[in-house]
Amino acid sequence: MIRIENLSKSFTLHNQGGAVIPVMAGAALTVRPGECVGLTGQSGAGKSTLMRMVYGNYLTAGGRLIVGDLDVATASPRQIIALRRHTLGYVSQFLRVVPRVPTLDVVAEPLLALGTPADQARDRAADLLRRLNIPERLWPLSPTTFSGGEQQRVNIARGFAHGFPALLLDEPTASLDAANRGVVLTLIDEAKARGAAILGIFHDEAARARVCDRLVDVTGFTPPSPKAGEAA
Repeated sequence: MIRIENLSKSFTLHNQGGAVIPVMAGAALTVRPGECVGLTGQSGAGKSTLMRMVYGNYLTAGGRLIVGDLDVATASPRQIIALRRHTLGYVSQFLRVVPRVPTLDVVAEPLLALGTPADQARDRAADLLRRLNIPERLWPLSPTTFSGGEQQRVNIARGFAHGFPALLLDEPTASLDAANRGVVLTLIDEAKARGAAILGIFHDEAARARVCDRLVDVTGFTPPSPKAGEAA
């Protein structure tokens, strides 16, 4: 479902004379339907960079990046938007929504965008908000007014509202209490059971041990530092 082949990435520092910094080379991994693969490696090793390339936020320098039937590395913006709507979900660490939109509609939005009847979409959103312990009195309010933990749970509910065939999870259990952490892990188990391919970053070692079928250390994708006197 997710297949990465010989993927590379570099950043150009335009404010430093156009210096090119290679940050990833030869990245390769596969995530099959019903499998959760966890990315590991020290801070700065490239875990988030790889996730952003999969989601189409970062352009690749080379290689192939297949999600479903689409090569994200060469896809047009229109194709990437369609991929995100139908196939590839992303639960980031931070909630980014339009202010003043009610929480219930924020969670239901991925389903509404697919043409799901409004009552069905909101019923699904309500079920997830209940499971994640967001009080019903908060549902008519914008989540921009919520605490960090509440916003994270709204973000998780939104990410799991539609049954995406592929999911990217960036620290989905960070800063959650034990009860809500357990709910999130159960949601991940349910997504795997229905066949979702999941690629995630889990610094919570116990959570990683429970839901991840394999771990991939992205340190192996880091290009070697140039030797003294060599160009970067």
